[in-house]
Amino acid sequence: MSHTRRKCLVLFLIVIGLCGLLAAFAYNQPLVQERIGWRISVLLAEIKYALSPPEQAVFTPNPTVAAMVQATLAAFTPTATPTPSMTPTPDPTYPPTFTPTATLEPTSIPASVELDGIRHEYQKYNNCGPANLSMALSFWSWEGDQRDTAAFLKPIQDDKNVMPYEMAAYVEEQTSLNVIIRVGGDLELIKRFLAAGFPVLVEKGFDVPKKDWMGHYQLITGYDDDRQRFTAQDSYQGGPNLRVPYDQLAEYWRHFNYTYLVIFPPEWEAEVRALLGPHVDETYNYQYAAEVASNEIFTLTGRAQFFAWFNRGSNLVSLKDFAGAASAYDEAFNLYPTLDLEIRPYRLMWYQTGPYWAYYYTGRYYDIIGLANNTLYYTVDKPILEESYYWRALAKEALGDVTGAIEDLRTSLVHHPEWEPALQQLERLGASP
Repeated sequence: MSHTRRKCLVLFLIVIGLCGLLAAFAYNQPLVQERIGWRISVLLAEIKYALSPPEQAVFTPNPTVAAMVQATLAAFTPTATPTPSMTPTPDPTYPPTFTPTATLEPTSIPASVELDGIRHEYQKYNNCGPANLSMALSFWSWEGDQRDTAAFLKPIQDDKNVMPYEMAAYVEEQTSLNVIIRVGGDLELIKRFLAAGFPVLVEKGFDVPKKDWMGHYQLITGYDDDRQRFTAQDSYQGGPNLRVPYDQLAEYWRHFNYTYLVIFPPEWEAEVRALLGPHVDETYNYQYAAEVASNEIFTLTGRAQFFAWFNRGSNLVSLKDFAGAASAYDEAFNLYPTLDLEIRPYRLMWYQTGPYWAYYYTGRYYDIIGLANNTLYYTVDKPILEESYYWRALAKEALGDVTGAIEDLRTSLVHHPEWEPALQQLERLGASP
């Protein structure tokens, strides 16, 4: 090769390299990601799912390990909340007594209510949580938008989920407003809050045509008893003032343990506490929600029963009854393979971490690793779920794989920079981020 041709080849390779760097830089710009990046992610996901359908993947808890752990815990933890038998026996002492601190008297509510003053936003890619939080805050004259909330809630755009506690942290740390999170809500409670002038943000399931089941947030801003429907500000497809039948909301709200958030000015705390009644007390709230889930286990079938078992597990985790929670989750995961493929909620672990807590605190480390591996494999084209890496790290460490644990903790920080739980664990292990 002549000297001139060699120089041309080197120049050509340099130009190609520079073009590649410029393309990568441009691709990672927020505006490009908003308009093009998500389309590429969706396309890659569709290819991956076509080759390996995620609804066919099944996590199966290890029955031998589960039985051994249950036997050990039964011997040393006699007060653990039992998983309900198939013949429930009502507890005459339930619910526990509670003395409310609020003194306001409840009032009757009108047959319909519509709250105004909310700035609707359609969500950007993976931005359901930030968009809905932004809409909820706008009711209280907050002037930002979902770009502001997203910068705090999910620094990495491809992060698949925002947890309710993360949204509450934004309200508490970035605004002058207060917020409460509770579970076990019901339709009448939503109506009472709306009648008192408080929009209600709910976490719920969502069946998307050709995209299967997903988690979703929805801001409820009105109701109409005559028409038996709520008004919702939907960030995805429904748009502003979406009409949602009462029974439809109840069905999909169950998928997330009837979780709800209410944002309010500090001077309205007494009103909120009065509306909550005994649910001001978080322990009472989880006990009540566990009872709701237990009752539904015996009255529902199919996917609804799966969610009832899962919800029982989640409530028992919050009550630190990890043995009872693990048993409930086992029932849910054993029921999962019996569901029709088209209704299997294979993304559920994108949004919830309760099984990791239950299995970790009952010593079932291999089940954590198996569940995390299954979850991470099916997170579209990019396995961006910091919680799954975190819990897999703890399980690896418990099994003696400290190097693997550090690697997973560092990966969790790639997907959620400066995430405090991972930073604390790395510091404990004497490792740098």
